Amino acid sequence: MFGMKIESHSEKDTYELGRSMAEQARPGDIFCLEGDLGVGKTVFAKGFGRGLGIEEPISSPTFTIVHEYYDGRLTLYHFDAYRIDDPAELYEIGYDEYFYGDGVCLIEWPSKIEELIPEGAVYINIAKDPAQGSDYREITVDRE
Repeated sequence: MFGMKIESHSEKDTYELGRSMAEQARPGDIFCLEGDLGVGKTVFAKGFGRGLGIEEPISSPTFTIVHEYYDGRLTLYHFDAYRIDDPAELYEIGYDEYFYGDGVCLIEWPSKIEELIPEGAVYINIAKDPAQGSDYREITVDRE
């Protein structure tokens, strides 16, 4: 699945990709989710949560930096780094316990904290292509 480009023609496609990737996730995996505002990162995250067996609603942790979900097959730590001005802010919340723990991390806006992200993280980039239609997304998946 790495080094692949996947075409999504609907929110359902994006959701299902997230679900499928989470079903294959292992303890300690880190998934970095990139893309402009409104491309479907939260839709992907909801599918990802479902793929881990999480029943509670998944929402973007924009103002809290991280949401923790414990009721799945693996614990999900969902980060939103959009409002991080300095990666050192993550030291205050003990980011290393999340990144190097037994759960799975899903990080939105990883470019804001790229120097903290461990080698081997999976990068998922979601991009619109208006020429293909308003629901079309090109999703690239690669390992750093």
